[in-house]
Amino acid sequence: MSKATAVHWFRKGLRLHDNPALVAALKSEIELRPVYIFDPWYEKNVLCGPNRWRFLHQSLTDLDKSLRDIGSRLFVFRGTPEEVFTSLFSEWKVQRLTFEIDIEPYALERDEQIIKIARQEDVEVIQKISHTLYNTELVLKANMDKPPLTYQKLVSLLQSLGEPPEAVAAPKELLSEQRVSSKLLDSHDYDIPTLEDLGVDQSQLGPCLFPGGETEGLARLGRCLERKEWISTFEKPKTIPNSLSPSTTVLSPYIRFGCVSSRLTYHKINEILKVYKKHSKPPVSLIGQMYWREFYYVVASATPNFDKMIGNKVCCAVPWDENPEFVEKWAQAQTGYPFIDACMRQLRQEGWIHHLARHAVACFLTRGDLYQSWEVGQKVFEELLLDADWALNAGNWMWMSASAFYHQFYRVYSPVAFGKKTDVLGQYIRKYVPEVAKLPTEYLYEPWKASLAVQKGAKCVLGKDYPHRIIIHEDVYKNNIGRLSAAYKANKLLAQETLDEDDASSSSSPPPKRKKGAKK
Repeated sequence: MSKATAVHWFRKGLRLHDNPALVAALKSEIELRPVYIFDPWYEKNVLCGPNRWRFLHQSLTDLDKSLRDIGSRLFVFRGTPEEVFTSLFSEWKVQRLTFEIDIEPYALERDEQIIKIARQEDVEVIQKISHTLYNTELVLKANMDKPPLTYQKLVSLLQSLGEPPEAVAAPKELLSEQRVSSKLLDSHDYDIPTLEDLGVDQSQLGPCLFPGGETEGLARLGRCLERKEWISTFEKPKTIPNSLSPSTTVLSPYIRFGCVSSRLTYHKINEILKVYKKHSKPPVSLIGQMYWREFYYVVASATPNFDKMIGNKVCCAVPWDENPEFVEKWAQAQTGYPFIDACMRQLRQEGWIHHLARHAVACFLTRGDLYQSWEVGQKVFEELLLDADWALNAGNWMWMSASAFYHQFYRVYSPVAFGKKTDVLGQYIRKYVPEVAKLPTEYLYEPWKASLAVQKGAKCVLGKDYPHRIIIHEDVYKNNIGRLSAAYKANKLLAQETLDEDDASSSSSPPPKRKKGAKK
């Protein structure tokens, strides 16, 4: 007769440390069977490129190893959660099901259905918060059940709630009664599918610069924490968007998949900051960056249709143009602007680009140049980013298109001057856009200014070796500013409190105001 079991359901939160729901599964002496489900809903409804599939696969492999080290393993299934748990509750004699709370719309519907099935089978369900610093419901309650629409308001709410909970320790070893039998440990019936089994086109994989998993994530966090002075003086806007090696932590993919706890990261950073009397402050500090994440999670949790323009009460309705050719050339890094193309190629190859590079390409696609909807850009980032996160992706795209949260739409990133500011020699462009690499430095950002003779000498003839620029920035950006201004005036959904927000202190670091007569 099979023993009673406790099932912990991994979704995000792919870690052992700071996993209170996992700890709750161990509160009595019954066998622990951790589960991960490849849900077909995500395959049908979420864009996920090869690099992110690999990151997830690596994270699951690492998690399985960590679980085996304490006497359990990861049981992997493919199918709808409703089908999987309907079968498991009976077959495994499940007494308890635990999982981490998720605020995304589909996750809420899915979890409600699973809880209903569990109750019918007399299975205890325990949900815990650990993906965000705070309970988003408590933050909303502190704001009279309304989403805070400015960063400053969010920070004041968090401060009123006190420090976020401390991270809980990882289980080190299971009791003999909690361990999985050797027969199940050795069974291949529950193994993680290969990337080939999952249908991933591995020929499209880029270099694996950021391997997935808790082990690698904690190691990266540890290396960051060793740089104490760097942490104390860190200011996100002052980091370099086009450096050849990341100028920020690149912890975002690990926090997005829950390989590293946001609460652990927060408290470890705070320990360092307490030692330094003078240190950077939110919103530009590392703690400030974690508050930005919290901001989008809180607003998204209380805003229906947060990832869409229509039906989204915080988003300005803008009559964007629809030009699929523009979108495709932008997504495939064929805009004819080397800095923009370099950013998009790094993204496609490596799955990560600096946040200012994200801002530059997002501004170019939307309000700055091509005047395409932020929703189409959101989908491209959803596919290509290792750290693609539903709430943050939508929130940041609304921000950079000036559709919500940020409304200084007249401040536009130059696709030429912005990148040149931190990489005059164009080393970043030479790496990611080799077609223009042999051009003299003065033409790297503006190849259209090179004579045909120079283009031929550099083997970079426009229209043949590298595309003509998709649009002339100088001719369109002022017109786009006017169009967006008109949309604002016609739109009644904008909250007045956000119009007067002082963005000078925000970590989005929009491009600086240009002096009169300065070239775009």
